[in-house]
Amino acid sequence: MEHKISAVVPGSIAEELEIEPGDLLLSVNGQYPQDVFDYRYLLNEEEIIVLIRKPSGEEWELEIEKEYEEDLGLEFENGLMDDYHSCRNRCIFCFIDQLPKGMRDTLYFKDDDSRLSFLQGNYLTLTNMSEKDLDRIVYYKLSPINISFHTTNPDLRCQMLHNRFAGEIHQKVQKLKDAGIVMNGQIVLCKGVNDGTELERSVKDLTEYLPQLQSVSVVPVGLTKHREGLYPLTPFTREDAKNVLETIHRWQEKLFPAYGSHFIHAGDEWYLLAGWPIPKKDAYDGYPQLENGVGMVRLLEDEVSDTLESLIGDDRERKVTIATGELAAPILQGLIQKIQEKYPGVQAQVYGVRNDFFGERITVAGLLTGQDLIRQLKGKELGEKLLLTEHMLKSGEPVFLDDLTVEDVEKTLQIKISIVESSGNDFVHAIVE
Repeated sequence: MEHKISAVVPGSIAEELEIEPGDLLLSVNGQYPQDVFDYRYLLNEEEIIVLIRKPSGEEWELEIEKEYEEDLGLEFENGLMDDYHSCRNRCIFCFIDQLPKGMRDTLYFKDDDSRLSFLQGNYLTLTNMSEKDLDRIVYYKLSPINISFHTTNPDLRCQMLHNRFAGEIHQKVQKLKDAGIVMNGQIVLCKGVNDGTELERSVKDLTEYLPQLQSVSVVPVGLTKHREGLYPLTPFTREDAKNVLETIHRWQEKLFPAYGSHFIHAGDEWYLLAGWPIPKKDAYDGYPQLENGVGMVRLLEDEVSDTLESLIGDDRERKVTIATGELAAPILQGLIQKIQEKYPGVQAQVYGVRNDFFGERITVAGLLTGQDLIRQLKGKELGEKLLLTEHMLKSGEPVFLDDLTVEDVEKTLQIKISIVESSGNDFVHAIVE
């Protein structure tokens, strides 16, 4: 197996050896790496032999002496150095199945790859993994691994994932636990399916995997308006959210004295839907589930407060607009009021943008599109700048989910856009400049 080199890090061993983009990596120490984990494992030695093929067909055998685990400085066309593993489940709540037609092809790809779980934090169902795949996780100590449980009831899990092997979750997780692999879990809660007594059962069963399973998040299913022909799911109500939170808090109170961990965590959406206050920082155990929407509001509010304490404040005048999802709009408006206590001349209008593209039930900022921003902000007084969160954009590119670019929105609205990173410090400084 050969791997095409896309870039060479300046000042690296590879650059010194005149390895160049376009060259092919053939082998390391006579072995042929299947993917990035084989490659990294083979690089651990202090003395290695690398076989490179130049575009001319000439092959270079390079003997290299380096520090233990020192990288060569090679980057490859495919970050995994292998094809991505796709998902064979047909989950009743799958968000990708709810996408409208005509979006870019990459958005329709369903991954279920253990390597992406380790590298990027993606969640796995474990249903698409062979014993060999599990053995590789154990062998390479790929940790932490993120697992989508949804339920621990084997029959119900088979139904929810539409996969007859989905009920074998316990044996696989036990193998990972016995090997000392650190795990995080998630439960996507569907009303009338895996909530209520089924949620109680799932939490109870999952405590058996402590402490290797260090946290489990419970998040509400996301329902778009594009669900024709799919399993009939209904949104949670305010009363439903309160019931979910009561269950989670009861388990937290039971587990924390025994394990020093709250273990089971509710996504921020539950608190906002129920109208309950967001818990304090200590309730989140260091935010292991932050990327899953657990504790983001608490962290943002604390970071804004900490940043404002370090600033003196003045009488500068500024007028900006913030566009966000309907869920976060009241939270950001409250933070603006805190900022104005030190900067009374700063005005920041917050617009909660309705999600017409995916449907009004989708209220998070990360799923807003360029066309919804344009349609709902056009003709409004937007001040000096329009501030948008980085979560609205494709990773590393100024592109929205509907393939409109930041430049497209700027030209249409005739306003300069600033993309704000996710920390409270960035939020404050973007507003007061």
